[in-house]
Amino acid sequence: MSHARTALPACFSLLLLSAAALAQTKAAPAAAVPPSLVPAELIPAAPARSAEEESQTFQVAPGFRVELAACEPLVSDPIFAQFGADGRLWVVEMRGYMPDIAGNHEDAPVGRIVTLADSDDDGRFDKSTVFLDGLIMPRTVLPVGDGALVSAPPMLWYCPDKDGDGKADEKIVVAQDAGAQTIPGRPELANPEHGANSPLWALDNWIYFAEYAARFRWSGGGAFERSLSSTRGQYGLSQDDFGRLFYNYNSGHLQGDMWPSHYRLRNPHFTKAGGRVNPPASEAVWPIRVTPGTNRAYIPENMRGHKLRNFTAACSPWIYRGDLFPADCLGNAFACEPALHLVKRDRLTMEKGRLIAREAYQEREFLASTDERFRPVSLTTGPDGALYVIDFYRGIIQHRISLSPYLEKYAIAQHLVDPRGLGRIWRIMPENAKRRATPDLAKLTTVQLVPLLAHANVWQRETAQRLLVERADATVMPALEALTHGEAALGRLHALWTLDGMKKSTWAVIQPALADADARVRNAAVRLTESCFAGNDRAAALAALIARTTAEADSQVQTQLALSLGEAKDPQADSALAALVDRAREHPYLVDATLSSVSGRELELLEHCLARNVGARLISGLASCIAAERDPARITRLLDHAEKAGASRRKTLLAGFTTNAADFTRRKVPLAAKPALLDAPGSEKAAAMLTWPGKPAPAGYKPPRELTAAEQARFTMGKALYSGVCAGCHQPNGAGLDGVAPPLIDSEWVTGPPERLARIVLHGVRGYIKVKGRRYQLDMPPLGALGDEPLAAILTYLRREWEHGAEPITQEFLQQVRQKESRRTDSWTEAELLKIK
Repeated sequence: MSHARTALPACFSLLLLSAAALAQTKAAPAAAVPPSLVPAELIPAAPARSAEEESQTFQVAPGFRVELAACEPLVSDPIFAQFGADGRLWVVEMRGYMPDIAGNHEDAPVGRIVTLADSDDDGRFDKSTVFLDGLIMPRTVLPVGDGALVSAPPMLWYCPDKDGDGKADEKIVVAQDAGAQTIPGRPELANPEHGANSPLWALDNWIYFAEYAARFRWSGGGAFERSLSSTRGQYGLSQDDFGRLFYNYNSGHLQGDMWPSHYRLRNPHFTKAGGRVNPPASEAVWPIRVTPGTNRAYIPENMRGHKLRNFTAACSPWIYRGDLFPADCLGNAFACEPALHLVKRDRLTMEKGRLIAREAYQEREFLASTDERFRPVSLTTGPDGALYVIDFYRGIIQHRISLSPYLEKYAIAQHLVDPRGLGRIWRIMPENAKRRATPDLAKLTTVQLVPLLAHANVWQRETAQRLLVERADATVMPALEALTHGEAALGRLHALWTLDGMKKSTWAVIQPALADADARVRNAAVRLTESCFAGNDRAAALAALIARTTAEADSQVQTQLALSLGEAKDPQADSALAALVDRAREHPYLVDATLSSVSGRELELLEHCLARNVGARLISGLASCIAAERDPARITRLLDHAEKAGASRRKTLLAGFTTNAADFTRRKVPLAAKPALLDAPGSEKAAAMLTWPGKPAPAGYKPPRELTAAEQARFTMGKALYSGVCAGCHQPNGAGLDGVAPPLIDSEWVTGPPERLARIVLHGVRGYIKVKGRRYQLDMPPLGALGDEPLAAILTYLRREWEHGAEPITQEFLQQVRQKESRRTDSWTEAELLKIK
């Protein structure tokens, strides 16, 4: 795949064209500011401290120590960092973030990518080299090839250093949709909390991002293959030894994918975010200073004494897999909370097939500070096995787009606006650990890299794998194949994936790994078997996986079997999955994995289950998928089966068929004739989803009117703004994100009374709220700072996209609601909104 240096796509051009109009939008009227719940005498001053002074404010868990690795002026405004193969630290400096309380001039090209080196190997970085500057709000860097992947939304570039001078020689376009572009004059519209970030070269050799629905694979020579992926997380990305990805959202500090996200995208009839999990048993936090300086700190139920009780700005989860920390830290999850000045540690365990995260300490954190400017925003494991903490060290962490009047007033009163341009990088080590020298893997030969695939420190394993894949030296194939039979399980695992990344994987190598003693290796072998389905080894590979379904005991490998067998698109494989679902009755994710595997074959598998009385747990889900397929003939066949089934089975089939009945409110499926089942009691909900010749239109039905030219222009502007402001949580297709944000398609809150919708966007909404029959727990921040014209455009788009027919919303209407609620200081609850007609 080649990457031309081309112009911006239409959506971003549209944003630029809209800038002039947006710049004319009047500033939102000042809102009433709620009082702080923390008495002024309890709020300590927050001066900018030196790095040495800041280090004295830390409280770290027993048995650990915190060391300074770098600080200003060597590094400025760091938000993300990764170690390169030679041991240098690549750092993103977001120097343009919130230059003042209003976010003015964020469009200035002052961002940089720098590399830090420790020339005397004393543990303190002492040399900074500017790799690339002139960037507007850069988000990411990933050392790869002869340079790095760099993102400054909407652009994602590959920037090679061809002459080895430590500086980028050119910017080769890899993608142009990596987030919303900062608009001159209106930088706050490009929310920096959203956009591609935290690139990760994963175990499967794909490069994944948080907040980006794409993944990339190195093709050599600076070229990358692109593939569709799921949008995941808000800021930060990590993986464990199974290759499972972990991410989070501001109020949920750890979420994960129990299986690779591309499997979720293959069945359009099964839209549930299968495999997404929320492991934490608690979202509680234990800051060691009062926390009035956070949004919602003025809401009593959010506070425990004078401190916030739960996460509010969670970011950058990190699975520790180094070899320096004590053994009980291996596989633990760490997460940053910059608004509350702490880093949490959780222990991860599997309990009845579910991944559970429990706090490692009782009512205390792994790392916490009394310095209000300590802003841990990113974590990484170093070549030495230590955990590195990227400290943004700023007074203001909240972006203007969601900076409440309360927080703005607090920041000014506490003198948090300045200074800027500071930043620290901290190293956390066991208290008595000796510092290790930094290895330079870039200088090693391919033969020397192979043994490092079994190294105890994840940085060495993953870096060796990346270098071997990039170099693609076929002469090391015998060594890699031998390592797949080696003593170290992690060595066997990485050898398998390295061969795959080099496109040298064979059935002869994969087959023995299916019976490996380690579940991580078996899991990899199952997935890699998919590569054999298109060749001469198809029959043997398919038979081996089907046989494995009868013997596999590990829940994660069972999940991968369900996913991989779906790639065969074979009736035998589908039947084996139904049997596996019956055998693993307690497995919490197997049904979802199976439903994702049978796209276009749901009816046939359902008929198999009904005829042989197997796969009972699949019946309802299969019926739901058949409804979503919206094929009149196949729906008729399903309803015929329901008519002939016993009462209990018929009830299950109809319950599954009507799972997403709200999606059929306006888009009913036209059948050739009315099925006999729909005359029976209990079928009314299913009948409402369908139409047939002679069926009368619903009482009061009226097709939506066409938009006027002005309304259409507003809709078009709203479509562009939605992608940058809303799509990160609610998704580009409006389907929402399971466990994070409810769907907007056919939502009663979107198409219902505009008075409710306007209040939600102006002031936010919190607590439990029911959307399309399902309960969500929300803490959506206010968007009133955007101004009435942009908000009217977004809401008009929502009320007319996805075949919605609700009336557009005008700027004047929002102004009226804003004026009416001018004394409102809190977000809305569902009960309050429902009182508004």
